[in-house]
Amino acid sequence: MSGRHVDLGMPSFPTAARDAVHDETLRANLRHATHTIRDKRARAVAELDDWAQLREAGRQIKDRALRHLDRHLEELERAVTAAGGTVHWAEDAADAHRIVTELVRATGETEVVKVKSMATQEIGLNEALAAEGITAYETDLAELIVQLGHDRPSHILVPAIHRNRAEIRQIFADEMARWGRPAPDGLTDAPADLAEAARLHLREKFLRAKVGISGANFMVAETGTLVVVESEGNGRMCLTLPETLISVVGVEKTVPTWRDLEVFLQTLPRSSTAERMNPYTSMWTGTSDADGPRAFHLVLLDNGRTAALADDVGRQALRCIRCSACLNVCPVYERAGGHAYGSVYPGPIGAILSPQLRGTASAVDASLPYASSLCGACYEVCPVAIDIPEVLVHLRTRVAGRGGAGHRVEKATIKTAGWVLDHPGVLAAAQRAAARTRRLHPRRPPGAGAWTNRRELPQAPRESFRDWWRKNRGTDEGRT
Repeated sequence: MSGRHVDLGMPSFPTAARDAVHDETLRANLRHATHTIRDKRARAVAELDDWAQLREAGRQIKDRALRHLDRHLEELERAVTAAGGTVHWAEDAADAHRIVTELVRATGETEVVKVKSMATQEIGLNEALAAEGITAYETDLAELIVQLGHDRPSHILVPAIHRNRAEIRQIFADEMARWGRPAPDGLTDAPADLAEAARLHLREKFLRAKVGISGANFMVAETGTLVVVESEGNGRMCLTLPETLISVVGVEKTVPTWRDLEVFLQTLPRSSTAERMNPYTSMWTGTSDADGPRAFHLVLLDNGRTAALADDVGRQALRCIRCSACLNVCPVYERAGGHAYGSVYPGPIGAILSPQLRGTASAVDASLPYASSLCGACYEVCPVAIDIPEVLVHLRTRVAGRGGAGHRVEKATIKTAGWVLDHPGVLAAAQRAAARTRRLHPRRPPGAGAWTNRRELPQAPRESFRDWWRKNRGTDEGRT
């Protein structure tokens, strides 16, 4: 199944990053936020003597779940249905749009409140609902900032990480009145004042909303239970107050058993918010006459996940529990910011997830596997041990294998170099020729701009190591 979008209308990563690195305010915001979060995370993780074992357990649980995903999804459907819920299957974004729109229309409502959800951002659900006359209100504080600012998320955990407090105050003052209750007069940029303005603005929406839309961090196959973890409590308001709840969740969020949650409820909060546990962990199983929504619909989203699952190397990206630890340690993300990735999944995980979900036909997705220095910091902090550098190299091979003139030149060059290296006499002659003509070498050879625009071409030495060795050690030229 696939929900790929070829023409994204976005520049490739190198182009977008080139502009971002010159934005001094953006870089200062990112540097402060990522360093703060990653330092707190390191301290939280260091408190657990068995962190390595928990990490390995998380990896194994997710791998087992993915290996038998078809069976677990059928079990999940049975359990959700038995608990009073209704399960819908969405092959791609268009399927999900149609299903959710029809469910909202059936209630007669024209507005919904939303829990922070990467899956609904991935498929552009807000925009699809708006096209049908349905307004979706984001209730997560950071998502609210993004929505009011007519902006795009730039981080998995903190979508408005690229904004500072002064910018947020201005957004609230300028935009809140257009979406509902206006910002208080004399609003300052003090965190408590900004949070209070958001609380007052959102409260009226919570109290009148009849439909809520969420994602889920986990789905437990054996019980049909969905889990959302958060820090603010806005999610719980969306999950409990509306009469109808619609949850759009990627199929890879399935875990087999209730016991499996034990591992992730330890590793996720420490990796994401550096907390020992999330302040709000909401779980629901179907519907209840005494509490919560009267109707529950679960939309299981594929949108390219089955294609990723078929890739022996790439499928490990589906282990991701959306903690964002990899973003906070990535030197490329820190300098370029999330918008440069052209996806709701930025940073290292986005560089391997987006090209698999969407394919590599567009310039944006073809460039993402190269948005990395391959330093490996992302792998070291991943709580489910996704080897992101391995997948990046794997995807680079896929992109390069598509061919094109540049690829043909590269293949011919490598083939020629292989032949030269396999013939010592030819190699020695080439080295001597390079040494004698070193002053004539261009700094930027034709066709090598991708390498030389940001680095100098190494200068040939005055003599080869082979010649130096023969003169100083008396070894025959043919010996190594």
